[in-house]
Amino acid sequence: MVKLGDWIQPHKHGIYVAPADVWVDPSEPEAKALVTHGHADHARGGHGTVWATPETLAIMDARYGPQNGIGVGYGETIRLGEVEVSFVPAGHVLGSAQIVLDHRGERVVVSGDYKRRADPTCASFEPVKCDVFVTEATFALPVFRHPETGDEIDKLIARLHANPTRCVLVGAYALGKAQRVIAELRVRGHESPIYLHGALARLCALYQELGVDLGELRMVADTPKAEMAGHVVMCPPGALNDRWSRRLPEPITAMASGWMRVRQRARQKNVELPLILSDHADWDELTQTLTEIAPREVWVTHGREEALVHWCETRQMKARALALVGFEDEDD
Repeated sequence: MVKLGDWIQPHKHGIYVAPADVWVDPSEPEAKALVTHGHADHARGGHGTVWATPETLAIMDARYGPQNGIGVGYGETIRLGEVEVSFVPAGHVLGSAQIVLDHRGERVVVSGDYKRRADPTCASFEPVKCDVFVTEATFALPVFRHPETGDEIDKLIARLHANPTRCVLVGAYALGKAQRVIAELRVRGHESPIYLHGALARLCALYQELGVDLGELRMVADTPKAEMAGHVVMCPPGALNDRWSRRLPEPITAMASGWMRVRQRARQKNVELPLILSDHADWDELTQTLTEIAPREVWVTHGREEALVHWCETRQMKARALALVGFEDEDD
């Protein structure tokens, strides 16, 4: 008896699509790879040929050097071997895509990472009806229910205005999160210059080159200390409490991450202003998505796999955990 989706083979380092002879998000170099988005736990250098959205290819070029890449726009369909492949927005970061695979009358959708919240820096998630849905599970526990984005940004602006002689130093992941925080500040009317740690400059510049308006950005290294008082400064999470931050005017440390829901994580990182701002779906968004898509099977990967599998099984939805390796909880 032929099993549903038996032409898709999960391995520890990625998903192999046999009739197309191609891998999805392999964590080791492969001859042919389909890549959902540019984060390092999904997009690795060293592949022979890469198919991804043009934005993801640009991000990979910036991070790993020139790729042998073939751009596939949203809604475009290509054929690899016996499989039709298309890319649909995932709403995670700029260029992020769900990979839709059609073969012998079955449809498999590999979501990569995704979120359902609006994000001014990337196209919104589009649900796709399918037979098998491969979902992430980063925040797949009922405790993870993200607050409204605007409320978290308002907390940041309020703290800034209440401390005009200090700066607010926001730790944010270099790809996606940093640019989103900046763009969300602009949406809320914050037009002042925002200052950057050098590690964020290249990807912020790339976002702007790709059409994402981030307003006026300045480099911390080029700015006198006193000039940054009353302003937002952005840095990678690892720089929040290191020697670099001493050049700033009495920084109020903040961090933008879905993990800031966990108070212990905020305390461990000495974060004064936790901002619960995630680029992943929370529990309600994950379960909403599965209800909306109603796949015949759910394959769960990288995260709280057991909880989401259990939720599916209690609703008579067939589910399994893939237990892929190499997919890490980023600073989100």
